Amino acid sequence: MEADAKPIHRRLMTFRYVAERYVREVLPTKALSTREGDRLMLAKLYAFFDDPPAPLDEIKPINIRQYLDWRVRSTVDALRAGGKEVKGTEGQVRANREKALFSHIWNKAREWGYTDQPNPCAGIKGYRERPRDVYIEDDEYRLIHKYARQPLRDAMDLAYLTGQRPSDVLQMSECDISDGCLIIRQKKTKVKLRISVSGRLKALLARIAHQKIDHNPRSFFLVVNERGRRVGLKSIQSMFVEARQAAGLFEPKKYQFRDLRAKAGTDKAEDMGDIRAAQKQLGHSCVTTTERYMRNRRGEKVEPTR
Repeated sequence: MEADAKPIHRRLMTFRYVAERYVREVLPTKALSTREGDRLMLAKLYAFFDDPPAPLDEIKPINIRQYLDWRVRSTVDALRAGGKEVKGTEGQVRANREKALFSHIWNKAREWGYTDQPNPCAGIKGYRERPRDVYIEDDEYRLIHKYARQPLRDAMDLAYLTGQRPSDVLQMSECDISDGCLIIRQKKTKVKLRISVSGRLKALLARIAHQKIDHNPRSFFLVVNERGRRVGLKSIQSMFVEARQAAGLFEPKKYQFRDLRAKAGTDKAEDMGDIRAAQKQLGHSCVTTTERYMRNRRGEKVEPTR
């Protein structure tokens, strides 16, 4: 029985051969941002496992460990060569993500009959990652908002009031408003949400509609630039950096646009006194995911002894 329509001798089967089939058949099923990220990670994996080409059945667990070490070392060396200060841990998170992608590709190779060898990633520990614990305080939010361009203000307010990921915020359109709700289909998880158009969100949507009155042509997207054109994620992130610096907040790792989603969830849980309210708004399938996502963001609120 043939496992593949175009069988290839095991000795000639390489990581790249399998990875290229993965790109053709699996990558298109993923979200655009995930596809872009996977392609960048594959470039790194090719640099190690395809120079020279590594026969699939000859890749062993020790090679995965070697890849992780090489990935961090090359990142640190590149930063030093550019005159930047390094801690020696740069590249660890990316190395972990690339190991996960390699593992998925290997499992596909087993499915497709290219190898019957066990996954070499099994038992190889990645680098320890510290969960992100950033919470943007209200005064910090207001300060960044004050120095932000109008497109960023709209994006910040939408991100905070809806609790959605940056890519989903920038995808929001007037066409998504129906029966008094803002309809959202999360790109990453495909979860569907209906957020009631009320309170501050209702006022925000009215403000955005008013701003767009004189735009010609008029875009249906909610977040547009001063000329009425749709704004991309990189543009919003760049605006956020500019506003953050103008506000005198110079810690790039502490203040990022993506942290508004965690702020929304944290504030929702505290206001409602129930983390399940945040779970629903964020679109998490189970409350443990929400707890893990929000853990240490602001610290547990407790009463004094007396």
